[in-house]
Amino acid sequence: MKLLQRFLLIILACATMAGCSAHKERTQQVAAAQGVIERTLGVVPQNLTLNLTAPNAEGLDTYNISATGGHLTIEGSSPTALCYAFNHYLHRACNAQVVWSGKHLNLPTEWPDYAESGSSPYSLRYFLNVCTFGYTAPYWDWERWEQELDWMALHGVNFPLASVASEAIAKRVWVKLGLSPEEANAFFTGAAQLPWHRMGNLNSFDGPLTDEWHESQIALQHKILDRMRELGMNPVAPAFAGFVPPAFIAKNPDITYNQLLWGGFDKSYNAVVLAPSSPWFSKIGKLFVEEWEKEFGDAKYFLSDSFNEMRLPVAEGDTEGKHALLADYGEAIYNSITAGDKDAVWVTQGWTFGYQHDFWDKESMQALLSCVPNDRMITIDLGCDYPKWVWKTEQTWKVQDGFYGKQWIFSYVPNFGGKVLPTGELEMYATSSAEALASERKGNLVGFGSAPEGLENNEVVYELLADMGWTDKAINLDQWIADFCTARYGAYTEEVKAAWEAFRGSVYSSLYSYPRFTWQTVTHDKRRRSAHDINDLFGEGVKHLLAAAEECKTSPLYVNDVVEMSAMWLSEVADRHYEKALSLHQKGRKVAAQKELKATIEILRGVDALLAHHPNHRLENWVTLARKSSPNVEAQNAAEANTKRLIATWGGWQEDYAARLWSDMVGAYYIPRLEIFFSEGQEATDRWEEEWINTPITRFATPEGNPVELARTLVNSYK
Repeated sequence: MKLLQRFLLIILACATMAGCSAHKERTQQVAAAQGVIERTLGVVPQNLTLNLTAPNAEGLDTYNISATGGHLTIEGSSPTALCYAFNHYLHRACNAQVVWSGKHLNLPTEWPDYAESGSSPYSLRYFLNVCTFGYTAPYWDWERWEQELDWMALHGVNFPLASVASEAIAKRVWVKLGLSPEEANAFFTGAAQLPWHRMGNLNSFDGPLTDEWHESQIALQHKILDRMRELGMNPVAPAFAGFVPPAFIAKNPDITYNQLLWGGFDKSYNAVVLAPSSPWFSKIGKLFVEEWEKEFGDAKYFLSDSFNEMRLPVAEGDTEGKHALLADYGEAIYNSITAGDKDAVWVTQGWTFGYQHDFWDKESMQALLSCVPNDRMITIDLGCDYPKWVWKTEQTWKVQDGFYGKQWIFSYVPNFGGKVLPTGELEMYATSSAEALASERKGNLVGFGSAPEGLENNEVVYELLADMGWTDKAINLDQWIADFCTARYGAYTEEVKAAWEAFRGSVYSSLYSYPRFTWQTVTHDKRRRSAHDINDLFGEGVKHLLAAAEECKTSPLYVNDVVEMSAMWLSEVADRHYEKALSLHQKGRKVAAQKELKATIEILRGVDALLAHHPNHRLENWVTLARKSSPNVEAQNAAEANTKRLIATWGGWQEDYAARLWSDMVGAYYIPRLEIFFSEGQEATDRWEEEWINTPITRFATPEGNPVELARTLVNSYK
């Protein structure tokens, strides 16, 4: 009897401990959501109760909002569900908005009455792109990452990419395998180009990295992962994809490998990838995962991409050999990840499957997936917006029959390179994922998300996509835009409505990969054709937006939009002069060309002055973050040059790819470059570009005057 009592006491104690542990975890998750809300509002909110509840019957996130008598209660099944619900309440009940460019809060003294329940049809809500860590975040510090993690939580993200410090882990692996620390560091690119190193496109370019860099990134990644986990997010960790340093090949000459090519770079900068039959594949992959988890703790999801925009080395017409190689690669990558963590799930970006759709037919895709268990792989169908507008194909998930039983995520790539110009078909974003959910061909669709190459642009797109992650129905865009504008500006006047109807009818009814002006590329880019819909209808929209100033001017987001949209319209007016200047110059009519060039530059100087008022569209922000990454002046200068190179000449075929419409990029880079090209020619222009990249900037444009009045004056001055 005593033995039974003792046994029961042990069971009770274990249950109590488990209950205490579960209660502690729930308390911590609520506290994490509370922290996001407090940082968002800048104060501790009164009369707000957050409760963590169970998921719905399907195990999916749910929320409930109830505000009555001045008290707001939000229930949610996860910290991100709580945060999304709070953000949704701010939008719908308080006419408030929190976005990358700032906040329009102006909250009432009491929480307005409101009631709504909702749930997400997706277990995973994905965000980020490997390229985001170059085109936006290469030099982010913890302060900026904390802001972004808050943004993710408020927008319901629970499946973010977590690539920071990948190279610090990789260096440990290469040193264990016999490379010197210097040889390992020489393999890496500069910080701004690391995304393309991680995807196997590029080695060593604008590098190397330093030990100080690795140490700072490890410390930063710990903070990022701690916050992600507090918020109940599932970080997607990096894994080995088969790319090895040339120094490793030199030390192991019997290794079987293939040389890949990418981006117009000399092959000395391009990847060397192990053959899937190499025993090194699993050995190195195991070390990568083990080293990562030893430093950062357990992970479940690991990203590995071995074929990003690169052709596999298969003989033309050898279909059988192609399929065998793909099956071997799929098995090798999966085994290399699970060798390090037997419970891991392989995540892969599906961009290349659509981008190279002629290569990735059904049989080829099935071959790649054939040796991987269905529940141990997730394909992110990265660019579901590009088939219609760019590739002229069906969406990849449709072509590939829902990825043949594997888990997959419906995703968009709304931005390439961090370009500022607006683009994206809002109607498609409001409907297409709902159509996928309702399709009999959807397969094992488990997630939704967006994977922009660059952030801090096109905010309307990301606000819409956040809401699409929490519905299985199409969104009524007319009503949604009205709510969006009211939250953003504090009013939806007739002028605001007319402005956004014009924006929807122009830039937000199409999608282009390269929305740039010709003056940003000097001459017409024949490889990547610039295109945008900043047309006369858009210009009318700008005038309507300016006419709404009296009712909306107290909203900082209204001011930001006036600055941004006016600067874009003025840039288009300048481009019309520049097209004439370029044509006249090519015909040898130098005097007439100079007259049009002068008109172009005069308008662009106004654009530069106007953009100085925008919180995001400033070269100063970009350079300041890079320089803050090191206390050493020499390293600061190198970081500034590295980050400027990415948004200027880049490298290979990528020149002017990022095309930033920023203050000081316009005034201190684009304008002088145009003048030099017209007076001295292309060779002098190339030399000047390199000098600009490597010369530290000592003075940035400062905002002067009232931005709305400046915008009105400039828009009215140039027709």
